[in-house]
Amino acid sequence: MPLFVVLLLPIAAVCAVLFTDTGIEPALFYAAVKTFAILFVVGGAISFAASRLAARSHG
Repeated sequence: MPLFVVLLLPIAAVCAVLFTDTGIEPALFYAAVKTFAILFVVGGAISFAASRLAARSHG
């Protein structure tokens, strides 16, 4: 199973709870989604850069 699916399942569950909870403001939900998207992109970029650096140091 791809790693991103394993990571996205619990995050999707938390987002579903936040979205359906009447006590949560919609602005808070959208801010959480935007924050997750930004951190996901930054983490992916760091992971990609680290793998390229490791490949370059081995050969």
